[in-house]
Amino acid sequence: KEVALTKTKTVAGEKNGGTRTVPVQKSPRFYPTEDCKTPLKNRRVAKPTKLRGSIVPGSVVILLAGSHRGKRVVVLKQLPSGLLLVTGPYKINGVPLRRVDQTYVIATSTKVELPALPAIGDEIFKRKGKPTKNEKEMFVDNAGDNSYKISAEKVALQKEIDALVVPAVKKVDMLQSYLRSRFTLTKGQFPHEMKF
Repeated sequence: KEVALTKTKTVAGEKNGGTRTVPVQKSPRFYPTEDCKTPLKNRRVAKPTKLRGSIVPGSVVILLAGSHRGKRVVVLKQLPSGLLLVTGPYKINGVPLRRVDQTYVIATSTKVELPALPAIGDEIFKRKGKPTKNEKEMFVDNAGDNSYKISAEKVALQKEIDALVVPAVKKVDMLQSYLRSRFTLTKGQFPHEMKF
């Protein structure tokens, strides 16, 4: 069904013709002095991040960035966000459950046979927003109260994951001491020439 854009309006006065065609919707009085460019439509669809061929669940990788850089960790899976879910395990080398971008790891040929793990998503890493201050609290310094505390749920999940991954690590000969040792380079060593 087509919508009428104009309508006929009766006009008073002998010399005015009696009727006049006017638009149904009045055009705005403001208009830009220069032609405004309309942005093009973005037809791109977000694709899931492709995982490197050398990284599979159970692979041992070396972290290159962050507070745990140089440590060797076990990859558990790829999260929906495209990041890797890794753990030390915490009991062996102190690396908790972490999300890591695959560009910040070196994949090694060492692999671990992982058992079935519980469902873990990106939502467990979301932190609660800080409460907004009212006018009285605006200038009060509460720096000590804002420190991040690990939730009991996350601690329980870490223990559950460690209970599954540690026995799998112990099955592989010398792997426990390999995970405990840090990756370092000395003079004349180049990582791009090494075979991991």
